[in-house]
Amino acid sequence: MTRFRMLLVTACFGLVSAGPALAQNGSAPAGIRPTEIDAHLRFLSSDLLEGRAPATRGGQLAEEYIASQLKTFGVEPGVGDTSYFQRVPIDVVKADPKTVRVTATGKANATFRFPDDVVVWAGSAKDASNARGELVFVGYGATAPEYKWDDFKGTDVRGKILLVLVNDPPAPASEPNLFGGKAMTYYGRWTYKFEEAERRGAAGMLIVHTTAAASYPWHVVVNSWSTEQRLLARDPASPAPLAFRGWITDSAATAVLAQAGLNMATLRKQAESRAFRPVATGITIDASMRNSLQHLSANNVVGVVRGIDPKVRDEYVAYSAHWDHFGIGPAVDGDSIYNGAVDNASGVASVLTIAHAAAEGVKPRRSQLFIFVTAEEAGLLGSAYFGEHPTVPASKIVAALNMDVVTLSGRVRDLNVMGDNKSSIGPELARLVASEGIHLSPDAHPEAGHFYRSDHFSFAKAGIPSVSIGAGEDYLGRPAGWGLQQSEDYTEHRYHQPSDEYRADFDLRGAAQLAEIVYRLGTTIGNAEVVPTWNADAEFKALRDASRKGL
Repeated sequence: MTRFRMLLVTACFGLVSAGPALAQNGSAPAGIRPTEIDAHLRFLSSDLLEGRAPATRGGQLAEEYIASQLKTFGVEPGVGDTSYFQRVPIDVVKADPKTVRVTATGKANATFRFPDDVVVWAGSAKDASNARGELVFVGYGATAPEYKWDDFKGTDVRGKILLVLVNDPPAPASEPNLFGGKAMTYYGRWTYKFEEAERRGAAGMLIVHTTAAASYPWHVVVNSWSTEQRLLARDPASPAPLAFRGWITDSAATAVLAQAGLNMATLRKQAESRAFRPVATGITIDASMRNSLQHLSANNVVGVVRGIDPKVRDEYVAYSAHWDHFGIGPAVDGDSIYNGAVDNASGVASVLTIAHAAAEGVKPRRSQLFIFVTAEEAGLLGSAYFGEHPTVPASKIVAALNMDVVTLSGRVRDLNVMGDNKSSIGPELARLVASEGIHLSPDAHPEAGHFYRSDHFSFAKAGIPSVSIGAGEDYLGRPAGWGLQQSEDYTEHRYHQPSDEYRADFDLRGAAQLAEIVYRLGTTIGNAEVVPTWNADAEFKALRDASRKGL
């Protein structure tokens, strides 16, 4: 880093880290202070960091800031005992909007507007992306043997352009738990649908967007995918990539299908049945774009606080938060910096404060691992890389506690915990907070698939019992419904937009409350005789059992 950057980060460090230090051992745990969270939050969400996009100047500033804070606290390097940085290779691909062309011929004729009708991007790091093939409607695009569901029925879709619905097939009254009932399963996530299309040799895929099914409006699609995309380097053993990936508005899909004599509402209804079979539309989709490429890298930032029991100090409780956001993107009301104050400078600020408390407080038996991952917004890339290349054996990480989008609106009486019903961590947390009059609320929006949309999922895929812990919607001193109103207002007006920026009226008492709860849960697990386990029906249990066998 340049001398200016080092001086800048060091200067900010002095402001954040100033304050009374507690004894290393034998004292009460260091306090979780709203003022410390505020200091981290102010810096990480400032315009100076230009939206913290991975592999940019602003992203590098964020990495250095986090590492410098850890060092100041006395948190040891977590990558080979010598570095705080785990390098994550990232391919940056950006389509030139002037070259994006998506047309329909055959039984329909249309030229789709980018990004009003479609948002498409390259499926891999290539200078040009081109695909031409028949549009085939594949329902929800799911192959789920455990639900006796197969949308493909052996249909050869190699070289085709697949049209697919977002989310899961709805559960009928006769099968209320089909695909998790109201809750989204991984089969409903856009990531799964693209992966399945690749496994089947498709040339491209368009996901039909509705706000209700996706859980976010079209402008989120535009802001998230019409700019440059970041991809992990592909494993040579992986299936060939899609030439392009994309979303299409429900109105655009409905109109083009109507030209071919097909009714979108009828197709959607047919897709709700196990008897559904792919529908060849007779429409040819031609998509092309020119791309600029960069082969860059960003860093996961990792630190460790060693445990005190020689028997289990090589086991770890992990705390995580993603530091990245979208950087500089399309201007909204004259502002093009996507600061990401709530998403997720709030989580980084909270986990940094926990790391400070852990370094200065009483140490538990097990070690504590602090993981600040990159490229979450690009599809959990940093945490996925960590899951594939953990800095300590994944079998030795007994739990992962993630913080993503921490409340900045005050203290709460309830928690929203993604994954609380999948492992023993949920009941342990419920017992921990019950004496304070706090309870765990069921997911208010299970259809949104939150469990699969944040970094704890990458740890879960590695077999690690994992949760993401956030505030619920019952706020102290506020009327019923106020919390839900605030959540909906954020989603509509600030989520993934430049307006998600620091405000002086943030009430950080709730962030401190949540950080303290997460820290106490981590130390409780760190001192426990029995480590967390997956529930019997959890999809990750078999992997975990195999990795822990003999330990």
